Amino acid sequence: MAAEHVQGVHLERTEERRDEVEALVAACGGRAGVPGLLGDLDRSLHRSWAPGLKVSRAWTWGRHDNGTRRWWPQGVTWDVPEGEDGPRHVVAVSWYSKNVAGIGKGTRISFVDTGARRYRHVLLVVPVLDEHGLTLEPLRAHAGGIVWVGPYLFVAGTARGIYAARLDDLVRIPDPAYVEDPAPIGRDGDRLATHGYRYVLPVRFSYRAHHDDGHEPLRYSFLSLDRTGPDTADLVAGEYGRGQQTTRLARFPLDLATHHLVAGEDGYSRPLLLEEQGERGMQGATTLGGRWYVTSSRGPWGLGTLYVGRPGSFRGHRWALPFGPEDIAYRPSTDTFWSVTEHPWRRWVYTVRRSRVD
Repeated sequence: MAAEHVQGVHLERTEERRDEVEALVAACGGRAGVPGLLGDLDRSLHRSWAPGLKVSRAWTWGRHDNGTRRWWPQGVTWDVPEGEDGPRHVVAVSWYSKNVAGIGKGTRISFVDTGARRYRHVLLVVPVLDEHGLTLEPLRAHAGGIVWVGPYLFVAGTARGIYAARLDDLVRIPDPAYVEDPAPIGRDGDRLATHGYRYVLPVRFSYRAHHDDGHEPLRYSFLSLDRTGPDTADLVAGEYGRGQQTTRLARFPLDLATHHLVAGEDGYSRPLLLEEQGERGMQGATTLGGRWYVTSSRGPWGLGTLYVGRPGSFRGHRWALPFGPEDIAYRPSTDTFWSVTEHPWRRWVYTVRRSRVD
């Protein structure tokens, strides 16, 4: 019997930007993909100590990335091809840009090899074809959560829904087309300006957020992946909320043959579950065996809390996490949770063993 879907909110997949993506690929002389990027990691990651009673291991960024007030880390995920970890421990982390000197640079993804302790930033872009040809725009999203599943990277877009990029589309801007200046983005004569980033990942399509009359729109503040079995998986989404804002948690089924959200006959993807009783200030949430694991921040100088249990009856592990915890994701091969923190000079990628919180 097919599972019954929850009414009230739904997602609608847009058409793909095939022509735009192919124009970008052609301008760059072909695709680099993640394998090409991993052979060209240009920054050093450092083993570190991070505060928090439940922290197991931690790394921190290079000095500039640790202290920048333009870019703020948010989401975390990694490559999980067909349910198995790849040969390298590759973690992806999303950052959103605040406006500095009147310029906002959108969203970037850091691809991190924790074994080699190297990483590189990739700018997320929206390719556009106009009367002058190809140009690029930044993806303006908070990117509070990301999920890497199969060939796709899903990026939380808050009120707009979810953005999707195909990782095979990742390109390296070749020397003749590269603009080193970090300020502009778009077309610069025969060259492509990318805020100075050598690698860019184009958004291919999105899942637009909709809601039925009389229902509150769902904010896609963060995302995670729950592989509920060897042949099934759900995309988990939730809301950051303070005061009177809603703090809901949702699960959308994924089709592992296509790695798209399952859609009904009307073309809409509806959640299998929509829980109303999340925690205030949730920054990330994931599920395992019906149990939820939720991060909550206490600001730049308060240690974070990890909530475990079911909505309405969470148990809070106070002081479990570092200052400013964000997204959370579960890694089956090591039975650990991964997360990141956002505040300048207190930025870590860190793990928590599940055995320490169950």
